[in-house]
Amino acid sequence: MKINIACPSTGMQKIIEIDDEKRLQNLYDRRMAQEVDGAVLGDEFEGYVLRVSGGNDKQGFPMRQGVLTNTRVSLLCKKGHKAYRQRRNGERKRKAVRGSIVGHDIAVLNLVVTQIGDKEIEGLTNGSVPRRLGPKRANNIRKLFNLTKDDDVRKYVIHRQFTNKKGVSIRKAPKIQRLVTPLVLQRKRARKAAMLNSILKNKDEAAAYKKVVAQRLAEKRETRRSLISKRRSSRKSAKVAAGK
Repeated sequence: MKINIACPSTGMQKIIEIDDEKRLQNLYDRRMAQEVDGAVLGDEFEGYVLRVSGGNDKQGFPMRQGVLTNTRVSLLCKKGHKAYRQRRNGERKRKAVRGSIVGHDIAVLNLVVTQIGDKEIEGLTNGSVPRRLGPKRANNIRKLFNLTKDDDVRKYVIHRQFTNKKGVSIRKAPKIQRLVTPLVLQRKRARKAAMLNSILKNKDEAAAYKKVVAQRLAEKRETRRSLISKRRSSRKSAKVAAGK
């Protein structure tokens, strides 16, 4: 079994291969997100604590959190599920995935270092790989550099300078997300004003409609009254003529 060990604090990872079944017995029946003592992998991992983050079986099917079995199962997946990408609207499809329990047929097991031991491990904790990409959300940049709301976030965004094939020096930086600028505030005010105008317009139109409806009803009542009064007068005149 191949063990892929990642160390987030250094940004490095290392792959080791273990064929000894006795050492692998300590990893079997472990679930995803469970922590394992590093000593089960060897003496060099003494004092380390590792967390099971996933893996693949021999055919390449990934382990999936929440499926409590150590075999492969077929799940009916829809939009938003892991290991599935929707091709058409409303489509659902059965996909084969591995359970979240480590079994004998796991080919690659992914572990993450949660606690570093006393000894340094070559290729894992003896150096560091700097993050090439920094945060792009405004609040995350503030958090990284301990900035206040008065500081200009655009001056602190992590960028890189490189020369392209034409020999031109280019500065590349991410577009800052959720950055509040005067233009954003102006658009917000415009949306709010448009909403308020729409509400006032709807109120005026509703009042005008009620006025027209009331006027039509009054006209209808008036025509009915005049019709009834005409009928009564015609009946009275008919009775008078009959009495003579």
